[in-house]
Amino acid sequence: MPPLAEKHRSNEPERCACSGGCATDTSIQDAPRVAVPGSPGNSNVFRIPAMDCPSEENDIRKVLAGIEGIRSLRFELASRTLTIDGEQSAQESALQAVRQLGFEVRPIEHEKTETPSGLSEISKALIALALAIGAEALDFFAPDTLPFKGLGMALAAAAIAFSGFSTYRKGLAALRRGQLNMNALMGVAVTGAFLIGQWPEAAMVMALYAIAELIEARSVDRARNAIKGLLALTPETAEIRQSDGTWLETPADKVAIGALARVKPGARIPLDGRVVSGSSAVNQAPVTGESIPVDKMTGDPVFAGTINETGTLEFEVTAAANNTTLARIIHAVEAAQGTRAPTQRFVDRFAAIYTPAVFAIAVIVAVGGPWLFDWTWTQALYKALVLLVIACPCALVIATPVTVVSGLGAAARRGILIKGGVYLEEARKLRAIALDKTGTITEGKPRLVATEVLSPSDSEAKVLSWAASLAGHSDHPVSKAIAKGLNLPENVLTDFTALPGRGIEARLDGHTLILGNHRLIEDRGLCSPEIEAHLSVHENQGRTATLLATEDRVLAIFAVADTIKESSREAITDLHRLGVTSVMLTGDNAATAVSIARQAGIDDARGNLLPEDKLTAIEELQGRFGPTAMTGDGINDAPALARADIGVAMGAAGTDTAMEAADVVIMNDDLRRIPETIRLSRQTHAVLWQNIALALGIKAVFLGLAVFGSATMWMAVFADMGASLLVVANGLRTLRTTVPPTRD
Repeated sequence: MPPLAEKHRSNEPERCACSGGCATDTSIQDAPRVAVPGSPGNSNVFRIPAMDCPSEENDIRKVLAGIEGIRSLRFELASRTLTIDGEQSAQESALQAVRQLGFEVRPIEHEKTETPSGLSEISKALIALALAIGAEALDFFAPDTLPFKGLGMALAAAAIAFSGFSTYRKGLAALRRGQLNMNALMGVAVTGAFLIGQWPEAAMVMALYAIAELIEARSVDRARNAIKGLLALTPETAEIRQSDGTWLETPADKVAIGALARVKPGARIPLDGRVVSGSSAVNQAPVTGESIPVDKMTGDPVFAGTINETGTLEFEVTAAANNTTLARIIHAVEAAQGTRAPTQRFVDRFAAIYTPAVFAIAVIVAVGGPWLFDWTWTQALYKALVLLVIACPCALVIATPVTVVSGLGAAARRGILIKGGVYLEEARKLRAIALDKTGTITEGKPRLVATEVLSPSDSEAKVLSWAASLAGHSDHPVSKAIAKGLNLPENVLTDFTALPGRGIEARLDGHTLILGNHRLIEDRGLCSPEIEAHLSVHENQGRTATLLATEDRVLAIFAVADTIKESSREAITDLHRLGVTSVMLTGDNAATAVSIARQAGIDDARGNLLPEDKLTAIEELQGRFGPTAMTGDGINDAPALARADIGVAMGAAGTDTAMEAADVVIMNDDLRRIPETIRLSRQTHAVLWQNIALALGIKAVFLGLAVFGSATMWMAVFADMGASLLVVANGLRTLRTTVPPTRD
């Protein structure tokens, strides 16, 4: 079985086209973290402001791949940063290579003292626009004399220099690599227009292009940084108890794990922790998406960025500031933004064909126009240059990433962590979902409701003491319920062994004892008609029966009951409205499974399943229904989660293992988030194809106007960048999605 992280990965190299229309192979992976003999570790972070998309990332990867001394590269498109781990000389060579591609690159630690580059870019674009307007005014109003023409050309050249230097630099680098990206096409089109005497138009086109690019970049950043803004919710300081008992405001990033922190009513919790004193209601919406505050008391976890509403809490810090649950959510979403959804891969492949095809048409128009349509050579060349501007697939290729990123952000703000665009888009195809019982459908907080001591030779006190000792050493919810219900002191165990899917085994007071389910007792040959009769009474009531036994006899039966969450009934109903079949897969007995399923409205229930049985069930459901999801805790259900088309972990807030194991992580334990995810997936897919249709439709109209009508470069740039801004605005609608439940 392939690892979970790789189960959806294609062997085919992905191709990507950035907002500039470049199409490149993105199959190159991060360099392995292999130590270079004799070289000290040296890792530095650099900002590359113009690195906007995976294709540009790939261009940089390619030129850095051959540099010796680089141990690893880590790209973060959301923040436009590159971390280079390697020798100092190798890093210097890497920076030089990146700059030769036409990208500005600077150490991130220098940014605090530098003027923000965005302001400089805006200023240059506005100056360029003013100069271009001046050139247009001179061309329109001034006499047709050499001095005025010279002045107009000078203004146009200055406008192009202010707005197009970066475009020309990256365009030339692309042409040297044999690529036809947007920068290359714009550079050729503007230069050609200037040379054939259309210098006012060339200047205006470049100035408008620069302004539109800035607007587009900031719109995309809005989508990329929507979830990242949650970090601002975390206080920069924490009130920490000192050794002398006093409390001191301390920078959150300086607080050590294990420190005792205090948060007062109305304040935000600065770090992850576990409550040691006090009780309060906490608003956990930033982490779990829950709108209703959650009561916290001693032993309960609290999360950074959440709001303490009613009482003072003292808690032990359990995670560093850079590793809180909120920080891990944000980092996971940022990583997910670099993945490629199926529609995006289609668009990338299409753009890789579309751009050179339109470029070839432009060449045919320039060369064949005078012969076929009786145009002058200047007219033919001008129409070809207009086609080059229209050819830029900016709107087309930016339509998918901004929509996907917006969808990921909308989900994260609802407490749904989706590990990549592929899962966001593929969730709409789900036709069946397998659900674990405990903690997913039920509350996951079972309680002991009945105890039967069956051993005539051992005292009831001794049997219950043994049961409490074994149950107290297990993390299983049923065992915890037994230990809590018995509430007896625990004895020291020896030879403790966990029996996955069955129970536990240990030695105590000279006896080998087992505490487990019906299957374990059958495996040990200890079942009897009398035992079966006792078990059936409890199982028919939907209870989970656990048995305590020695090597030769059953000593006691403990019945534990769990309750169904009201949200589970709503979720199952909503899944059925969406056409998704629900199936319960549980290790509990079949009678209990059927009883719980009947109460929840689940279509099918299967009990007495081991982890490998759940895996087989997933394969059967896939063959019967098609795309199937598995919902579990991300640990015991790992094989089934890996085999399912989409694995969903429930209640994973603060749980590293669950967050790593699944494709979709529900930060609280609300099953209603799953139909929300499916509905968001369907909406995201619809917006994706709306954007594709809009971009291609506008391109088709203006391609026709350019060849057979009177389209100008002005119109071309407005069509291209206008379409880009339209699809960005449409994609951002997904960020505001609330995905209300469907009603009959």
